[in-house]
Amino acid sequence: MDVTVVGAGLAGSECAWQLAERGVRVRLLEQKPKKRTPAQRHDFFAELVCSNSFRGAALVNAVGLLKEEMRRAGSLIMAVGEHARVPAGGAFAVDRERFGPEITRRLHAHPNVEVVEEEVLAIPDPGHPVVLATGPLTGEALARDLEAALGEEQLAYYDAIAPVVTGESLDWDKVFRASRYDKGGDDAYVNCPMSEAEYRAFIEAILEAEKVSAHEFEDLKYFEGCLPIEVMAQRGFLTLAHGCMKPVGLVDPRTGEQPFAVVQLRMEDAAGEAWNLVGFQTRLKWPEQKRIFRMIPGLENAEFERLGSVHRNTFVRSPEVLDERFELKARPGVLLAGQITGVEGYVESAACGLVLGVLLAHRLQERPVELPDELTALGGLMRHLQRPRKDFQPSNVVWSMMPPLPKKERKRGRRRLPRREQRQLRAEKALAALEPWLDAVGARDVRARFDDAAE
Repeated sequence: MDVTVVGAGLAGSECAWQLAERGVRVRLLEQKPKKRTPAQRHDFFAELVCSNSFRGAALVNAVGLLKEEMRRAGSLIMAVGEHARVPAGGAFAVDRERFGPEITRRLHAHPNVEVVEEEVLAIPDPGHPVVLATGPLTGEALARDLEAALGEEQLAYYDAIAPVVTGESLDWDKVFRASRYDKGGDDAYVNCPMSEAEYRAFIEAILEAEKVSAHEFEDLKYFEGCLPIEVMAQRGFLTLAHGCMKPVGLVDPRTGEQPFAVVQLRMEDAAGEAWNLVGFQTRLKWPEQKRIFRMIPGLENAEFERLGSVHRNTFVRSPEVLDERFELKARPGVLLAGQITGVEGYVESAACGLVLGVLLAHRLQERPVELPDELTALGGLMRHLQRPRKDFQPSNVVWSMMPPLPKKERKRGRRRLPRREQRQLRAEKALAALEPWLDAVGARDVRARFDDAAE
């Protein structure tokens, strides 16, 4: 049994490790040190090109739960991360000069891993499974080959991500449910009405706010259909009011009139736990986003599950192009892992590589296993890549990817549990639901071998 893994970033390194630990021979193709992407500075694997933080460590954070699940599942990234951890308050941060070199050393030393320093210009066709884990800056030649296999409309080169807020944090006395002209069902949209004065203050705040500067390697040619809100605001005072904030077809039931402008929120999940600010992709700095978007009526106390961004990122429309095994429908035998699938973030990329490596190893050994339970962060994240939707966008792990608590469990007596306590309960249920999967995939053996090697 052999598998070729292309790319030794976080996803590729984790995927290769999980395969190798289960007896699968891995050929790991990495273009460094012969060539680097514009974002890379070092020759070691799993390079942390931006921050050295894996974000929140607490289980009440979705990413904190994901990290704990990965740790229990025998993740290479989490195990080495623990050894390279540095103080960071409530976050999980690592010394990147220790982290990447140790990942590199362990993969080079693994008897089932052959590292090949080679730039991959086209999808390999070696007669055995291939995992593409080439990240958000996939080389142009390989991206074009992938595009030829999938079709131009299935491969994106920029993220245009709008913020997402929690339903619990909305002020429901100030917003109203309605679709334009009463089409499409009222449940799917929430509307935040604005007066002219509120709209004018909002536009002025956007124009004056600090924006994220583009990287040298980002040639920012925006698509007209997903322009950042600050770019639209610069085109004229009423541009947004005639664009994503147009009030046409919406009547505020409390006044019986059409507002001057409206910010629409679209439901992100069936339970209504998360709401997307429609059309609000932006390069505003994150603190500015929180300050300015809380000027919107009804969002004064908004809790953000995700903040907006626009940046270069090669990714596929996973729900359309991948099957249930994360294999390309157009190229059987070719699987995708990491950010190229539409997950965002270091931890999420590694988690994707972990699950894919485990599933593929067991399938090759003719003892297939299913995805982790949907209650888990691992299961929720991977199912995000399978849920059909017209506006598929990359995402970090968020609570709305997992089923909410049943209504009866959200209360203690007559008192509604605070959000933090609810999330703690959800984390406990997730970890309990993960246990059968850990047993099925031999995760404890993988962890034990790592610990023995560390000693």
